[in-house]
Amino acid sequence: MMQFEGTDAFMTSANWFDTQTILDGIRRWVEIETPTDTPEQVNRLMSLVAEQHRDLPVTLERVAGIDGCGDHLIARSTWGQDQPGILVLSHLDTVHPMGFIERLPFKVEGDSAFGPGIYDMKGGAYIAHHALRALCADGNRSPLGITHVFTSDEEIGSPTSRALIEKEGRKAKYVLVTEPAREGGKIVTGRKGVGRFRVFIKGVPAHAGTRPQDGRSAVRELANVILALEGMNDLNRGVTVNVGVARGGTRPNVTPEEAYAEVDLRVPSFADAEEFVGKILGLTSKTEGVTVTVTGELNRPPYEKSNAGASLYEHAKALATEIGFELIDTHTGGGSDGNFTAAHTATLDGLGVDGKGAHTHYEQLYVSSLAPRARLLHRLYQTLR
Repeated sequence: MMQFEGTDAFMTSANWFDTQTILDGIRRWVEIETPTDTPEQVNRLMSLVAEQHRDLPVTLERVAGIDGCGDHLIARSTWGQDQPGILVLSHLDTVHPMGFIERLPFKVEGDSAFGPGIYDMKGGAYIAHHALRALCADGNRSPLGITHVFTSDEEIGSPTSRALIEKEGRKAKYVLVTEPAREGGKIVTGRKGVGRFRVFIKGVPAHAGTRPQDGRSAVRELANVILALEGMNDLNRGVTVNVGVARGGTRPNVTPEEAYAEVDLRVPSFADAEEFVGKILGLTSKTEGVTVTVTGELNRPPYEKSNAGASLYEHAKALATEIGFELIDTHTGGGSDGNFTAAHTATLDGLGVDGKGAHTHYEQLYVSSLAPRARLLHRLYQTLR
């Protein structure tokens, strides 16, 4: 059964939530560029983050990166590890390539601070760390132990961290995900499941001018496949199927022997996932002599709003009211590492900073969101039991 400490407990000095101090900390993380495919850069930031935990009552575990990805870092409070506690999930990798910081340098203009990955999600990762630091500084200990996992591969689907996240998630009582807030500061209590598929088509080549009757066009069959896939879209149900990559053939005067496509599926529920994954994997050729092979799977399960997740949200909402802002929840089509934990552990996502422009050349956080959102994480640490 969920228990929450009263909202008037464990108040901490406001000095810990000085906006400029928090922003200075975020800047250090942002100015170390961390594209997922540049593990040495991700590891450079992981080393800084580890160093910034050295004076805290935590134990550190660094998991060596594999398959071209960087390391993962686990910081565990020295208390409360003998029972299910709070798991905080953050990723330090970004989508922006190396050198992008020259195009999008850290800068502050009005209420916006800019930089690669500042909104998605270095700002959120940092305020969670800052909230832990504030918790440790006041001499108190949270009722539950805290484990903060920093991963290196979320932006490519978490292939090397998923097992770690699922393992830690099953051990936890609550999961807090520091992905950015949505649409003006909304918290996330549901996300669509994400599937990724590859379509391989094999036809029969021929001279397109002199022997067209001998050919079997893989590209033409790809057109049939694309129409079938696009026909699966059902916006009323919240199901989307997108053929994001399509290619085939070699020259205009050759009947194309091969064609290829990459497909993205988004589904709101496990029932939808089962139905549409089956439909996509079951695609077959409509042309004699042409084969269609589909591979792939659901790589992030749906994150459906559970009773436990709803209770956790209501508690966070009350804390936000105490701090001085309204917390509204939403459901989003984008996936996160919260998708891996929500089915079995109370999960609250979108706890990071507010802002806009994730993955763009104008990515930014709103400076005014830093102190309130850091305070919210701090109060969650203090009151979850």
